[in-house]
Amino acid sequence: MAVSSDSILRFHQKIFANHPILELENGVSRIAVGAGGVSCSTRKLRSKARIGAKAVAEARVKGLESFKVNLDLGLDAVAEKELREKGFLGMRKTKLVCTIGPACCSLEDLERLARGGMNVARLNMCHNTKEWHRDVIKKIKRLNEEKGFCVSVMIDTEGSQIHVVDHGAPSSLKAEEGSVWVFTAQKFEGSLPFTIRANYEGFSEGIMVGDELIIDGGMASFQVVERMGNDLRCKCTDPGLLLPRAKLSFWRDGKLSHQGLPTISEKDWADIDFGISEGVDFVAVSFVNDAEPIKHLKNHISTKASRSIRVLAKIESLESLRKLEEIVEASDGIMVARGDLGVEVPLEQIPAVQEEITRICRQLNKPVIIASQLLESMVEYPTPTRAEVADVSEAVRQSADAMMLSGESAIGSYGEKALSVLRMVSNRMELQCHEENRQNALHQPCLGVSLPDRISEEICNSAVEMANNLGIDAIFVYTKHGEMASLLSRNRPNPPIFAFTDDNDARMALNLQWGVIPILVDLSDDMESNISKTTDLIKSKGMMKDGSSVLIVSDLTPSCATRTAFQSIQVKTIV
Repeated sequence: MAVSSDSILRFHQKIFANHPILELENGVSRIAVGAGGVSCSTRKLRSKARIGAKAVAEARVKGLESFKVNLDLGLDAVAEKELREKGFLGMRKTKLVCTIGPACCSLEDLERLARGGMNVARLNMCHNTKEWHRDVIKKIKRLNEEKGFCVSVMIDTEGSQIHVVDHGAPSSLKAEEGSVWVFTAQKFEGSLPFTIRANYEGFSEGIMVGDELIIDGGMASFQVVERMGNDLRCKCTDPGLLLPRAKLSFWRDGKLSHQGLPTISEKDWADIDFGISEGVDFVAVSFVNDAEPIKHLKNHISTKASRSIRVLAKIESLESLRKLEEIVEASDGIMVARGDLGVEVPLEQIPAVQEEITRICRQLNKPVIIASQLLESMVEYPTPTRAEVADVSEAVRQSADAMMLSGESAIGSYGEKALSVLRMVSNRMELQCHEENRQNALHQPCLGVSLPDRISEEICNSAVEMANNLGIDAIFVYTKHGEMASLLSRNRPNPPIFAFTDDNDARMALNLQWGVIPILVDLSDDMESNISKTTDLIKSKGMMKDGSSVLIVSDLTPSCATRTAFQSIQVKTIV
């Protein structure tokens, strides 16, 4: 593929025509900034981290000659295989999260999920012991080290919720319509017929006859027919499964009738400290209704952890929707928990609510995970319903960063098949969106407050537009903390984004960003050396063909940078 210097120059003149701070010099676009350099903050909030000095974007069309190098490339084994088989534009961009449970916790099961495309392993702290979770985390880290995978670990807090104590049955109980059950907080050994034990002694406080009891966001429904001291007799009105540790919520006139519990419980704090000590990459917080618990938790992590851990907020209530933007701004990402959200929001509104959350997350440059009941039927059956496939396709069409399996992988018999369905549907829908050029339809508001921040965004916006217009094969970004890679991802470019970093925390965090393939490498102050080394490495592994075109962006700060250092966009044609 050949690109003329004149065509690139005209493109840059078009982009920068209305920016007086930009100038063209000898066919190379340059941006001069002051002593503060340019940072890549992804928030409206003021960022403490400022990434200065030189950011370079180079569109290269290079005939690469064949040779061998004996250097290691920290590229995920699955991404490497996919790149060899499908080429740059065939790589999946939507990330996949799998909940780990008894059905997939062995080393062999975890390896199959990793090979099947799992980017993030989720551990639900509602279930199992800390010893069990510690063992799973060790297995995932072992696979990353020994097999060359790049799977991040997320813990999901239980939240201050009422749930079913393990009822002693091997898997689940079936509640039939019209059957009457007793819900109690009294302790008993084993299981009793038509009796469910709640974990919280005060679970029935304020509950009245006629209130509705919802199990796990709608898996089954009951009506309270009698109070017996602190116990409740309830009649099943909507039959379904009662799973161990299922969540209970009481409703009256369309509103929750049991409120006032803290967002982060004492158990949650203990689980979070456990996650910090085990070196997890993400903490997802349940039942977030405003930004304060997220801010509190991030402050806690900053004082306790020696490494960067990202905090995700789960959106699962009407109150969280009312304060959505402040929650998104305070967090490092969002999980759309559609099961619980679907209890408070009318069913017919869920698709629009999901799309709005996804839109706001993308505008504020925060990754968003679509979760709950994507392939629910595959808990029991080896193939999904066509409606479920359509649901998955819609999440991909909306450009969600990631999709998550819950019970499908944790307790289902067909977790690997469910993951395969997500992978195949993602690939197909991404191709269709590429053909219809939907990725750039969303208007991107400016996030930066300072001039350097706004320039960083302009660099990434322009780089993606250039890559799409020129038909570039891949975008290479050399990044310290991953923020410029995130800004590129926000624009949903057609080519994949290869993010080269020497910070493993940044690498694991980027696992949740749409279209980003994070690669751990040693980087130097010499950009030409970085570019040469990484392209040579990828070429040596047979992942880049002769004549491949690569656009290069960097936010690295040379150690020799001075107050007169410039930040610039450079566009070159290399034969």
